[in-house]
Amino acid sequence: MGIEWSSNLATGVDWQDRHHKELFKRINRLLDAMSAGYGKDEVRDLFNFLDEYFVVHFEAEERAMNKYGYPETIAHLAEHTAFIDRIATLRKDFEKGASTGLVIKVQRQVVDWLINHIGELDKKLGGFIKSAETGKR
Repeated sequence: MGIEWSSNLATGVDWQDRHHKELFKRINRLLDAMSAGYGKDEVRDLFNFLDEYFVVHFEAEERAMNKYGYPETIAHLAEHTAFIDRIATLRKDFEKGASTGLVIKVQRQVVDWLINHIGELDKKLGGFIKSAETGKR
């Protein structure tokens, strides 16, 4: 039930692609843990890790946007905030009771967001960063 990183999601910015690959790996662990009915503590630990990891990743992207004057910074950051809120809601739902339906909901919402956000918005940001770093803006 996992998701796979593919080269068509690569932004071409090394640190950003490393972060994204790690996010895919961790999301897969979360989905596997939930699907296998692992204990709440283990799933909660994965949610906690994701919370921290999102902060690290999103802050790195924000620093790059500010450094290079990315014109779509506000919209991009709004997407990050919405995703953090979505994960918080899913965690609350999980704490109320794990179910197959919740696993499917987590997979659908998180996977769709990651693929769409990375495949569109982050690729666009990555192109902007690469151009700015090489002075070809």
